Amino acid sequence: MTRKVFWEDPYLTTLDTVVESVRGQEVTLGATILYALSGGQESDAGTIQGHPVLQARKDGLEIFYTLPEGHGLEPGMAARLELDWPRRYRLMRLHFAAELVLESVYRALPGVRKVGAHIGEAKARIDLAWPESISPWLPRLSAEVQALIDADHPIISAFRDEAAERRIWEIAGFARVDCGGTHLRRTGEVGGVRLKRDNIGGGKERIEIFLGATPCK
Repeated sequence: MTRKVFWEDPYLTTLDTVVESVRGQEVTLGATILYALSGGQESDAGTIQGHPVLQARKDGLEIFYTLPEGHGLEPGMAARLELDWPRRYRLMRLHFAAELVLESVYRALPGVRKVGAHIGEAKARIDLAWPESISPWLPRLSAEVQALIDADHPIISAFRDEAAERRIWEIAGFARVDCGGTHLRRTGEVGGVRLKRDNIGGGKERIEIFLGATPCK
């Protein structure tokens, strides 16, 4: 089973590992820094021994990477992984912005239910089961989320169940949430956020989340 180094150090951009298995264009690795689509967070972009990763998919606790035909990798071979860091960092910032928005929504709107989410490189979105426009709530939500970001809280990321690879993030005094994504070290790294409402019909509301400022360092 692949060791997920992206949880141990989500800021690591290169890793030397070995090829564990090869089945046509799909390979598995001894260890990886390349996240695979899960929980709405898109897969990372990067290369394995110079070959671009065309797809990353989870199957149980394993991650399979699709490489171009003729990649030439074989089990036991050394392989260097290189991560597209600018893309990863935007995904991490948008992911945690979405986490803060969702927790703030739960506090503001009792009975609301999340029915979908997606975190891409340009924006994140949260889909909610809610019977009326969420627009009147956006100024309050924006202010609460920005206050959490500006406070630059440390973010704890850890296993809840290591054998099952179940993870959590936590901000002391605010929330402790099950989540297996890649997380920032501090809320200040998110920077500024902008929220936009999108009505998707059928008693569902969508909040789109955009990055609006350079993150704190």
